[in-house]
Amino acid sequence: MEGKYDLIYLDFQKAFDKVAHERLLLKLESYGITGQVHDIIRNFLTGRSMAVRVGDHISSWEPVTSGVPQGSVLGPLLFILFINDMPQVTKFNTVLFADDSKVIGNAYYPEDIQTDIDCLSRWSEIWQMKFNVEKCGVLHIGESNPQHGYTLDGIQLKSVQKEKDLGVTWSVGKSLFDDHIREGIGKAKRRLPG
Repeated sequence: MEGKYDLIYLDFQKAFDKVAHERLLLKLESYGITGQVHDIIRNFLTGRSMAVRVGDHISSWEPVTSGVPQGSVLGPLLFILFINDMPQVTKFNTVLFADDSKVIGNAYYPEDIQTDIDCLSRWSEIWQMKFNVEKCGVLHIGESNPQHGYTLDGIQLKSVQKEKDLGVTWSVGKSLFDDHIREGIGKAKRRLPG
């Protein structure tokens, strides 16, 4: 990756719990998932209720209208289908992997990056999938990166020095992978006998 780039790491608030069932079912229809398969998914999602237990006290049972069941094979797939259209609202590369997402943009075009962030913020409002701004961050890649500031929902995103991304630690500095290499060496040393 040559040049100067800004990677905006986005984090959803309670990602798997916030997927609104009716909105998910609408999206599935737009993907062509209709008929019997759509009915099976509707039945999988609806008709659930939940109570909270603290010690000996149990709350009243309430219907569950959002969230995909975790621990199932179908839950994560439904989540991915729910957020799958995020890249369509941005100009730069928006990359998704499970509940992790990021915007990658040329640091010399901060207005375009900010526009993408704003578009994703509007997407999150429409689909009721709020971002956890405190857990979002900006990694400025490249020497002499202008390090522009970005906002999400009116809040300044923090600049981070390193970020773990799909198991690889990216870091600011002369080498993007210094921290990743150090972590790998540390793990190897800990596994060596005595």
